[in-house]
Amino acid sequence: MFPIIPANTAAASFPENDEGIFGFGWTGSNTAATNLVSNAGVVSSDTAGVGTGRHGCTATQYGGDKGIFGFGHDGSKTAITNLVSNTGVVASDTAAVGNPAHYPSACSYGGDKGIFGYGGIDGGVTAITKLVSNTGVVSSDVTGVGTAREGSAACEYGGDKGIFGYGSNPFSMTNLVSNAGVVSSDVTGVGTARGYPSACSYGGDKGIFGYGGYYLSMSNLVSNAGVVASDVTGVGTARSYLAACEYGGDKGIFGYGNTGSIVSMTNLVSNAGVVASDVTGVGTARRSLGACSFN
Repeated sequence: MFPIIPANTAAASFPENDEGIFGFGWTGSNTAATNLVSNAGVVSSDTAGVGTGRHGCTATQYGGDKGIFGFGHDGSKTAITNLVSNTGVVASDTAAVGNPAHYPSACSYGGDKGIFGYGGIDGGVTAITKLVSNTGVVSSDVTGVGTAREGSAACEYGGDKGIFGYGSNPFSMTNLVSNAGVVSSDVTGVGTARGYPSACSYGGDKGIFGYGGYYLSMSNLVSNAGVVASDVTGVGTARSYLAACEYGGDKGIFGYGNTGSIVSMTNLVSNAGVVASDVTGVGTARRSLGACSFN
């Protein structure tokens, strides 16, 4: 006999992407080069850049299996974006929407949409956000909620929600993002205040902030309810201005960054949120780049 399944007990299903991509950044000059991440966490050699080379950008998945790089600095602050297909192909520039910014952060929400938020703008910092539809269309500016800052990080948690955290001042507060893309007011920070960390999801419904500052390697886990844990002793080379993304459906990877010198090493994150020691870098060393998952 088949088991009887009570009504209204089916678990929600959310996309868990298999591959990732690092892109753009500063090598000593702006670049648009990208590096794909396999479903085993192996980083590929450089792919020739498409779009405007820039640093201080960020990226997020959208549409369940695609990604988008956005914003950054190419000599001045920009709001251009570049879509990433579900095979990891980066598209040419899409015209700017909203206020140009550098060092914002971004994450997915709602299972198939994304959000850019915070960052440095001409004249200071901001808390404005911009939503990304499930077809990769970026909305106009949404009035900011929470403390304006640049150099924060963001990731998905709970399958369909997001969290912005930390930032340059330094700060340690966080701001939760609902599955409708609504940003909450500041939540008192947990862990070491720092700017320019990175973050990604892991385990299917949890997240991790890691690294940042001048220069740190600790991490902070995010539960599937959006609760940030205290510092976990750092593993790997302390650095900031790095990027991170999901891979393999339930694991993560931190990569590249600045230790005082620009580097290319990576650190894998298990599906239990454990950060591994350094893996020798592949591709051009750089900092202030973005990363997201796809496929």
